[in-house]
Amino acid sequence: MSTIVTDPISRRSLLRQGACALALPFLDSVSRAAPTASAPKRMIFLGGGYGFTDSYHDKGPSFFPREAGRFSSIGLTKGLKPLERHQEDLTLISNLTNLGVHNPHGGSGGYLNCGEYREHKAGFSCDQIAAKTIGKDTRFTSLVLTAREPIPGQGAGHGSGLSLSADGRGRSIPGIPTPLGLYRTLFAQKGDSPEKLLERLDNQQSILDLVRIDGGSVKRTLAREDQVKLDEYFTSIREIELGLQREEQWANKPKMEASIEAPAEGLPGEKEIRLMLDMLVLALQTDMTRVASYRLPVCSLITSLGISLSPHSLSHYGFDSGRRAASEQRDGKLMELFAWFLDRLKETTDSEGRRLYDSCIVSYGSNLRTGHGLQSVPALLSGGGAERIKHGRHVVLPKENTSLANYWLTLLQQAGVETPNFHYSDGEISELLA
Repeated sequence: MSTIVTDPISRRSLLRQGACALALPFLDSVSRAAPTASAPKRMIFLGGGYGFTDSYHDKGPSFFPREAGRFSSIGLTKGLKPLERHQEDLTLISNLTNLGVHNPHGGSGGYLNCGEYREHKAGFSCDQIAAKTIGKDTRFTSLVLTAREPIPGQGAGHGSGLSLSADGRGRSIPGIPTPLGLYRTLFAQKGDSPEKLLERLDNQQSILDLVRIDGGSVKRTLAREDQVKLDEYFTSIREIELGLQREEQWANKPKMEASIEAPAEGLPGEKEIRLMLDMLVLALQTDMTRVASYRLPVCSLITSLGISLSPHSLSHYGFDSGRRAASEQRDGKLMELFAWFLDRLKETTDSEGRRLYDSCIVSYGSNLRTGHGLQSVPALLSGGGAERIKHGRHVVLPKENTSLANYWLTLLQQAGVETPNFHYSDGEISELLA
């Protein structure tokens, strides 16, 4: 005899109690209450080094289409083919250039804030600006994810930065580099308690008290260059203090219990990416965060594909057909993973039963078009969170080298972030808007 459930239980209560797996199904015995408000906007920024394979002599297009138009009319290139099932939910924008980046070996540095590492005026990256508005009510205002590459910086196509994200001084923010690190960040760990967390926070605050100095009196005796360094020091201290204050606010709200085993260290490239993205979907689904950036691994992905070339050697694919084939293989795998991530967003519902994809703005791209080329960088856009952007097309902007900052400004405004400009921007991209 079946049990009749008379007391409706919302999916929200299940999620809050941690009774969910990475893909929470809809349960027939759980009633779906009518949404009480519109879904919160969510922004995800994905990227990595060296861009994609370009056309080569008479071999036809590889990744980038040669004409504008709807994909249903112009078709998908070989590199974009893995996204075919999502082609009506995808926009590719051409003629964007990051005007704040001039180093062809700088890789991902300055990507989301449109400025070089040492260019302090660049300031916050767009994900961190979004986090201050749409992420302010979540446990993690943003998640900054990265990868631990065996080849440092330039060799992996990432430049000198630590992630895609930047703080108010334009400096790269350290990211969570492994699936295990993300697992420990999101889920409750053995021995966690509000008391122990508050004790750790008090100890950290004590350390800050020790390093604090009377900046006003010291600053008057310093040269201008040293005054700038001291200002940076105090800014760093203040950022740490704000982070500690935020952790204290959440200390009495326990994290979700993990429904999966802790991942192993040293996962190969594709497995690492899938697990990071899967946990990101869970963090978005349970509203632990609404903003995330992820600098995908390059070295481990290439190795997991059986390619023996280093990322830098692979970027110079024009030397021979073998390198070009390997470069196209990498493109295909990256787009396969991107398509899988969009699948996950589409099949996952939030606490009110709404499809997660419909509230997300998802951007995938790079500072580099291909190899070390800085002009007309790739920008792939998906998600239903930007209602005025109609997908299913390749948009070629009429102005060559349109500022990448205009693209970020457009996405921020579509997410409801009220900002009139963004670094090198000179206006939103009207060609994207309906």
